[in-house]
Amino acid sequence: MKPSDLYAVVWHTLTIYLFLIVAIRIFGKHSMGQLNAIDLIVIILLGSAVETAMVNANVSLPAGLICATVLMSLNKLFSHIMLRSDRLRHFVVGIPVVLVKDGVWIDENLKRCGLTHNDVLQAIREREMDGITNVKVAVLETDGRINVVTTEAKVHKSHVRTKAQNVMQTVRQRDLAGDSTSKS
Repeated sequence: MKPSDLYAVVWHTLTIYLFLIVAIRIFGKHSMGQLNAIDLIVIILLGSAVETAMVNANVSLPAGLICATVLMSLNKLFSHIMLRSDRLRHFVVGIPVVLVKDGVWIDENLKRCGLTHNDVLQAIREREMDGITNVKVAVLETDGRINVVTTEAKVHKSHVRTKAQNVMQTVRQRDLAGDSTSKS
């Protein structure tokens, strides 16, 4: 096996890794947090589709080992960089998105995230609630889960902020920024 063949494996693996990060980000958190049978099939087929390209049609043991090493190294490097770069982390991971606020659907955010009312209602039912009237906030977290805070929830006063509190502050800041830009 020539060294140039192994360099091609490294290059293909790097390119496909970066492409998949961007593609997964574009297709959104919904795909990651709520996999259904079709999503699972797509993931399996995606892995199969890129496998041959990553190893440059070389199915030898060295090509497979190099491909695996490059993937693990890229993942470690990317994780390290994301810890240091808020901008990159927000691009790759995203930010929490408010889906329901004070018992009112935020349809624009639902549409942007590819979610339906039924998706959120399912998360609400999992908390033994029957609708959105008692929901203070429902948030699509960066890991794809939907967290629900009820109007009756007792909030522990501490110096540690919850994800929902951080989201609510972000929403308030965006609302204020939107008000100030509309007045200009």
